[in-house]
Amino acid sequence: MSDPSDPPLPKDPSGIDEPHDVLAAEEFAMPTRSAGDIPSDPTGIQEPHDVLAAEEFAMPTGGVPRDDGTLDPRSLIPAVAIGALLLVLLRRARR
Repeated sequence: MSDPSDPPLPKDPSGIDEPHDVLAAEEFAMPTRSAGDIPSDPTGIQEPHDVLAAEEFAMPTGGVPRDDGTLDPRSLIPAVAIGALLLVLLRRARR
């Protein structure tokens, strides 16, 4: 909603009625690399040969139970810590 006291916008000072402003992206092309800009492969191999590590090596999985039946000593750490805490508390209670 325009205020009637606002003056109308002036006409285009160039006198051209059709659209004539062009964005810079349309006016100028972006430069591209030429073949001389890209260094050659130091190995001399022409075909693609780089492989992503994810394709080459499998990621280790976690939480998979062992099938060999051995006990992991790290699983005993919480039990040993709780036992040591209980032993300390019992000794303090006896004093």
